[in-house]
Amino acid sequence: MTTATAELLTVPDVMARLKVGRSKVYDLIRTHRLVSIKVDGCRRIPADSVGDFIRRQIERAA
Repeated sequence: MTTATAELLTVPDVMARLKVGRSKVYDLIRTHRLVSIKVDGCRRIPADSVGDFIRRQIERAA
């Protein structure tokens, strides 16, 4: 992942991609299962982090 070109998602974007609620997204961030940054107080999640999370979940299920 190149930091300069990483797509940053909002919490609602991640909610839609994972089909989960707001509190679940913040729980994933709090437990370090999703990487996030703050930009002027706004939480942003790199799209690569969401993809990595999904891949880890698929591998665990297999």
